[in-house]
Amino acid sequence: MSDTLAKPKTYLGVPVHRPKVAFFELSSCEGCQLQLLNNEATLLDFLSLMEVVRFREGMTGGTDDYEIAFVEGSVTRQDEVERLKKIRETAKVLVAFGSCACFGGVNQLKNRFSMDQVRKEVYGDHPIDTDVARPLESVVPVDLRIYGCPVKKEEVEKIVTRLALGSEVFYPRYPVCMECKANGNICLFELGEPCLGPITRAGCDSWCPSNRAGCWGCRGPADDMNITQMVSIMEKYGFSRETIVDRLECFGGFSAHIETFRDAVDIREKVQKT
Repeated sequence: MSDTLAKPKTYLGVPVHRPKVAFFELSSCEGCQLQLLNNEATLLDFLSLMEVVRFREGMTGGTDDYEIAFVEGSVTRQDEVERLKKIRETAKVLVAFGSCACFGGVNQLKNRFSMDQVRKEVYGDHPIDTDVARPLESVVPVDLRIYGCPVKKEEVEKIVTRLALGSEVFYPRYPVCMECKANGNICLFELGEPCLGPITRAGCDSWCPSNRAGCWGCRGPADDMNITQMVSIMEKYGFSRETIVDRLECFGGFSAHIETFRDAVDIREKVQKT
């Protein structure tokens, strides 16, 4: 182990506890875990905050003696249910890591269809065990969520730092639009691009809009979102309800708000006809 990792960490002269951390994946692409390894510039500093005891993408071997478990992916099989329950029994803190773990993610799009149809179309005659895609909290209690597809590595570092210091973790209440404006971006609606920035939880530093891609809502709804205003913006720029619904349904974070959105559209259409 390098001297950087071995040396005890302090904050304002107070020793900082290095929690034992494990990373796990269920049904996922493992892109959120890869984000951590991609952060070469601050990787050693990040790792010095914790003792990683299991991380299949970054190390061999490992133990099940951990305090914090970061779990990526959605639950789609019975064996994943049992595995997640065991992780929950061991971990003092269970973190839903990324959109799939928080909401079901892109995987939950298959829930639109019957599972028999999904198995036939995807796997043919092979006997594959697969069921509807669910977030972690549908199976076990979750202590903390880190949103995004993939997660924003800078945000992960901030949250892990707070965990190591025993500080409370705060999430932005405001939408991505506020970060977008702060970054001086031209509104993508003005450029003919649909965007869920007005109603999606901030914290990504307007990652996609800053790269000229409309927000798809991977972080789920902002606490103070306004569905009616979203409908108004959509109509102003000529986007159909289907266009916006496709985005609302993509990651699963807005599943509880789809009908509210449809009702708001219907009400406005009725008002316009009278």
